[in-house]
Amino acid sequence: MPLLFAKEGESNFIKKITGKEETRLFLEKLGFVSGADVTVISSLGGNLIVNIKGSRVAIDRKLANGILI
Repeated sequence: MPLLFAKEGESNFIKKITGKEETRLFLEKLGFVSGADVTVISSLGGNLIVNIKGSRVAIDRKLANGILI
């Protein structure tokens, strides 16, 4: 299931990152790697604010759709 559909406040583990190599490397630098714990803090119009590895990160719906939990 894509991160885009995760419930707010629910802790999830990342299973896979999909998309272009450039996008996957960008997300990896932000901490989005397989096995990482990610929690959606808020969602507004498909854009998400998530907590990953102790940091809050804002991502758009396109990136969130490529992160599988």
